[in-house]
Amino acid sequence: MTTGLIPGGQTPDPRPSSTRPPHQRGDLTGQGALHVDDRPRSSVITARAAASFEPVGRSVATARSFVRDTLQGWGFADIIDDAVVLTSELVTNAVVHAGTHADVLCLRSADGVRIEVSDRYPEREIPLQGSLATMGSPDREGGRGLQLCAAIAARWGVEYTPTHKQVWFQLDLPDRPVGTRTAGPSLPADLLPLADSRVRVAVVQIDRTGAISAWNEDAEELFGYSADQVTGKPLTDLAAWPHTPGTSTGIVEALQLSRWEGSYGIRGANGRVTPVYASHLRVRDTDGEPSTVCLLVRDHERAVLQTPSRGPASDPATTSDGQNADPFEVFIGSPAPDDLDGLLQRTVERARDMLDGDSAFLLLATDDETELEVRASTGLPSARQRFARVPVEAGPGRYGSARMPAVHEDLLAVPGAVPLLNGTGMRSVVTVPLKVEGRLTGSLGVAAEASGRYSNEEALRLQFAADRIALAVESARLGELERLRRGSLSFLVEASDLLAGTLDRDQTLALMAQMTVPTLATWCAVYTIADQASDPYLSYVLHEDEEFIDGIKSLLSKIAPPDPVPTPGARVWAAPAAAAHDAALRSSMRSLGLTGGPTHQVASGIGPTLATASAVGGETVVLPLVARNRVIGMLTLGKPTDEHFRQEILELAEDLSRRAALALDNARLYSERTAISQALQRSLLPPELPEIDGVEVEVIYRAAGEGNEVGGDFYDVFPISDGAYGFAIGDVCGTGPNAAAVTGLARHALRLLAREGLSGPAVLERLNSAILDEGARSRFLTLLYGEMRPQEDGSAELKVVCAGHPLPLRLRQDGTVEAAAEPQPLLGVMEDLELYEQTVTLDPGDVLLCVTDGVTERREGTRMLGDDGLADVLTTCTGLTAGAVAARIMRAVERFASDAPSDDMAILAMRVA
Repeated sequence: MTTGLIPGGQTPDPRPSSTRPPHQRGDLTGQGALHVDDRPRSSVITARAAASFEPVGRSVATARSFVRDTLQGWGFADIIDDAVVLTSELVTNAVVHAGTHADVLCLRSADGVRIEVSDRYPEREIPLQGSLATMGSPDREGGRGLQLCAAIAARWGVEYTPTHKQVWFQLDLPDRPVGTRTAGPSLPADLLPLADSRVRVAVVQIDRTGAISAWNEDAEELFGYSADQVTGKPLTDLAAWPHTPGTSTGIVEALQLSRWEGSYGIRGANGRVTPVYASHLRVRDTDGEPSTVCLLVRDHERAVLQTPSRGPASDPATTSDGQNADPFEVFIGSPAPDDLDGLLQRTVERARDMLDGDSAFLLLATDDETELEVRASTGLPSARQRFARVPVEAGPGRYGSARMPAVHEDLLAVPGAVPLLNGTGMRSVVTVPLKVEGRLTGSLGVAAEASGRYSNEEALRLQFAADRIALAVESARLGELERLRRGSLSFLVEASDLLAGTLDRDQTLALMAQMTVPTLATWCAVYTIADQASDPYLSYVLHEDEEFIDGIKSLLSKIAPPDPVPTPGARVWAAPAAAAHDAALRSSMRSLGLTGGPTHQVASGIGPTLATASAVGGETVVLPLVARNRVIGMLTLGKPTDEHFRQEILELAEDLSRRAALALDNARLYSERTAISQALQRSLLPPELPEIDGVEVEVIYRAAGEGNEVGGDFYDVFPISDGAYGFAIGDVCGTGPNAAAVTGLARHALRLLAREGLSGPAVLERLNSAILDEGARSRFLTLLYGEMRPQEDGSAELKVVCAGHPLPLRLRQDGTVEAAAEPQPLLGVMEDLELYEQTVTLDPGDVLLCVTDGVTERREGTRMLGDDGLADVLTTCTGLTAGAVAARIMRAVERFASDAPSDDMAILAMRVA
């Protein structure tokens, strides 16, 4: 490891020298001599806290909270703001600019705090020497964190290893007046505590057996016993201990604690009990033998000994102003009562510090008390252990006797006694239960790397703390559970609304993934199964960081999909994590040339491979998507490296999967029926328009209703024989499928009858009979039918029959518009029709416009476009092609009203060239 010396100081070494390489000082040359801080400072670490943060933007805020909470728990409020600012800049450099994980380590020593921020991008350049001017402008993206270190920190520096770069800074605690621990304001005489003419402080020393070994004169005066009368007697013979229910602590246990302060009574020589306020301190004599020194005053003179922050001894759960206090304050302070995670984290940190351990952990019991779930830890890989579960008293990997305090002097002698500590290097551990009203609610443990560190004395101290906080923890846990249940209900209601709002399969898949990420999981993959004979198919992949989506999709496509098991509930799927690990290992080996292949070809892929392995390296679970008693897919949820799912999250995911499965199956059914409907509707439309020499033909068709391609309006242009062409445009009463059925009958019957050589009136009369034969399903029909024969002189001869349909309009070259036919009875009403045809000749440049009533009956309030309005628009189309005429008519119809059309529309324009 090499160390770069930064102007303004040198690298501090708060850790023991036996565990750290020698410090290498850089050559101080250049402009002026650099000052090196040679003040003596403590090298003893009294506490440490570490955390690792992913290379995502939100990690910066999380790192700030981690440092703030850590220093607040250590009581270093004076330097929190500076530490948070520097940490924010350095973590930003790591996770945003370097794009790697950031490891943050906080070390507490007697004179201050050292914070180390490491990233995994060692080749990133930073300035090693020179003045601050060489670091660039404060407005630059990079380098600003180093400028802040130089400006704020007492000492700072940079250290390199082959795989990491570490930037550290030291913040010293502000100087305080020597000897001052606490002080109160000046008070008027009438507000000072009341005492007798002479305050007597009894000093009583208790040996390791609990017997009195020293008894001063004030003790004789207060209680009436001489030293000879009480020396050698147990203090329990004299003490009247107030056994408060639930504390599980008596005078014997209190004498074994390192410190204790509170109230009890001493039976005097006269037989009466004198209430006293006591302060106990556990000490060792010159021979190393432990004993307890007790200072006692009369209870009403408690101000002489009482620590100012403590409440009245008469009710340890009540403050001096009468307000109820959280029992947790006695042990840890006063975190927000509804912040369970913060409360648990502070608990383990204080427990570790109290027993001078290397790590601590806290587990909460599940509702059925058969398992314990890791909820907080310090000094352990918390990301790997968080929400992991272990059995309490049965099965492999059981926790052991979690219902009783336990001390393990050496875990190597009892492998697996505490599964949470497997592979962590911890040797000795003390665990105590958290109980509320006799019910197991959790377990608190402290561990050390050395063996034989803990005995029953430490277990007693830890149990005392656990008894005081158990109720507060359980109350916060129940509050969190209630909020989670309410949030789950709101989440499921919103999810149901979103899933019910679409029948599109692809959109349903996207909604499923977006609702689970990041609320329930870090990444999600959805497999679908087309039918029972098909294999699962990877249909959708989503990660909270879009950069990982392609890598996860590629990884999942290379492994076999999970088995479509219909059993409800989540099951663990280990294949993605194993495949990601193997792929990352192979890439790393190739990059080092261990496989004999070229290294430069794979070096660029190492980063994405490692990132993908980290993204899917945690716990992965699969939930079946079951709808209508059939497995239609699987919902796969994953966590990043070494993270686990909470049981509550899995139960919520299971509820979501049932709703999502039904929505996905509904979307499938809708898609199938829509495809069938569209195929049938397309069969009712003409395949294509014929090309007629000398005549331009253009059609615009709009069916009313969402998803409809064909309605009650129809058109057709088709060849008959001998250069003649038939054309038709009609309107069946109504819209939708029923009208479309008559449409198909009319269009196909027209083609068939016309090609039999029948005249126009004969064709329509036979069609009328066919419609009437439909009986109750018949609908009346308006129809304009004609036959066109292009002439040698360039004109076109038309024979037209208009059966109840809007009259066709003829546009001449001079701009005049006139009706090209006369109205006749519509079809489908009367059996005997007498129809006749009319002959019209279109000169070159003339246009024949045929429309359905959806065009002429276009409305805006009380206004209607009508025949006259259509004629007015047509007069502006002189000289336009047939396509331009049809387009102008459609634009005029759409602009006439702001609402969407409620009726089918068809426009047929024919122009003689």
